[in-house]
Amino acid sequence: MQNERKIKNILVTGGAGFIGSAFIRYLLKEVPEFKGTCVNYDALTYAGNLENLKDVENDPRYVFQHGSILNQALVEHTCVEQEIDTIIHFAAESHVDRSISSPQAFLETNIMGTFHLLEVVRRHPSIHFHHVSTDEVYGCLGETGFFTEETPYSPNSPYSASKASSDHLVRAYGETYHISTCLSNCSNNYGPYHFPEKLIPLMILNCLNEKPLPVYGEGTNVRDWLYVDDHAKALWMLLQKGEKGETYNIGGESEKRNIDLLHDLIGMLAELTGTKKEVLQNLITYVRDRPGHDFRYAIDCTKIKTQIGWAPEHTFETGLKKTIEWYLSNNEWISNVQSGSYRTWVEENYINRN
Repeated sequence: MQNERKIKNILVTGGAGFIGSAFIRYLLKEVPEFKGTCVNYDALTYAGNLENLKDVENDPRYVFQHGSILNQALVEHTCVEQEIDTIIHFAAESHVDRSISSPQAFLETNIMGTFHLLEVVRRHPSIHFHHVSTDEVYGCLGETGFFTEETPYSPNSPYSASKASSDHLVRAYGETYHISTCLSNCSNNYGPYHFPEKLIPLMILNCLNEKPLPVYGEGTNVRDWLYVDDHAKALWMLLQKGEKGETYNIGGESEKRNIDLLHDLIGMLAELTGTKKEVLQNLITYVRDRPGHDFRYAIDCTKIKTQIGWAPEHTFETGLKKTIEWYLSNNEWISNVQSGSYRTWVEENYINRN
């Protein structure tokens, strides 16, 4: 068993995104024993939103560094300046539909960006590198079975192919250069601060605005849903206890067909808002399925449970209720995202200065 790592200063790539910001909030709000520096390194592309971190932006342990992971020199400078001993890598293009229409950005960010980070670690081998990946690299399951850490890779979209490539780079660098790496593959995350192009926040906001609820095909595709705060806790535990060179699957153990998820969401939202369920159900609109749409994902979490001692704390029902309640209570965040005003602030304060 890996001796527990003593983490002093951590670089979080993509820390202004959905999962990265959840990890930073978890670290700074739920881990009081962490006394070091947490550097949020983010390019602030369309899904990067510093409003996700308002709760912790004044924490003396928090530092923001605007930059791209493609800028190897800046990554290295930041690591040296902040005496980084741990990198956790979230930064990625992640929306499957976008990868189908515009794949190049996914190859550049997900593959070359990971390469540049690994080159920094190769030059500074005292840094431990944890790579956050997806279960989509494994491809598609049938009606039964689960992904394990030994499941062969079989990606079916440009997004999942780019993540599979980055996974292979991480493993290869660990083997070839003997640097300290660890890798995790997670199922579909959901929770507060989720960018509204993704399924659950899109459906919540469309319900609230009585817009169509688009469902691919017949809605029979199955996903395993992981509440984002449970994922953040799993990652913190892996940073401390994960074995060098190992891979760990992280799942929510909450399989749902898309159409069943939508009916659950409608029922819960109707109850919380006093809206008639039938009104929202009438908004369901079936649309043409997307190319390469994997039928089912499901993760076997045995390894992380038995070796690390983690298990999801939220059922899908408890996590979904928290998620809906957050969206109902955060109109300003929603308005800023939908209007694009958060991007105006980013452009004025960061993009246009460079």
